[in-house]
Amino acid sequence: MRIAVISDIHGNIFALDNVLKDIKDREVDCIINLGDLVGYGSFPNEVVNIIKTNNIISIKGNYDVSVIDNKFSYIRDTEINQFSLPFTVNELTDENKEFIKSLPSKISLKFEKLRILFVHGSHRSINEYLKEDNEEIKEIIVNLREDVLVCAHTHIPYIKKAQNKFIINDGSVGKPKIGRPNPTYGILDIRLDKLFNIEIIEIKYDYKKIMEDMKYKGFPYKLIKSYESGLE
Repeated sequence: MRIAVISDIHGNIFALDNVLKDIKDREVDCIINLGDLVGYGSFPNEVVNIIKTNNIISIKGNYDVSVIDNKFSYIRDTEINQFSLPFTVNELTDENKEFIKSLPSKISLKFEKLRILFVHGSHRSINEYLKEDNEEIKEIIVNLREDVLVCAHTHIPYIKKAQNKFIINDGSVGKPKIGRPNPTYGILDIRLDKLFNIEIIEIKYDYKKIMEDMKYKGFPYKLIKSYESGLE
């Protein structure tokens, strides 16, 4: 079974479109979305509608929850979020808010003896940053009940292994932080009870389209520029 893992679309319809086209060419069996459909980007409804139309299995992320709460419950109170949060709350339809609210916070799958947990931040918290250089990362892997933890939230992809267990971060579709504007996502190739192969895919898209729309709608310059730089 081949599973494509996407996350952190953050209202970027142009990046999502290109990623879904690329996934289609790679013939996967299903797509799992690890949350943060909205926030930052200027097309929250369009992103949610595509996720719904394509029946993409999804969980909610920290920004999604904060939008539903309409407060800085799981995001930082920054100048950018002071613009992005109310914009997204006001833009989203009631139907799409209900959809996001209904999403689970994690998904657990089992293939024979292989157990995989899909989360947004970590298995401990929806907004925990499980960075590759985290001092606790090896301890977290070893003490993990499952064999594989697939997470997002950092917007930086990596694959970490310890004692035959894995932590996989797919990066970000809509707002990468890899020093390039390119979306990333992951593909897990599962055969019987083994994780046969893991790929991190990086593709290009026309990021100037999202920047132009955000500029037209009065988004903060620093936020707009981050879509080109691939930095926070």
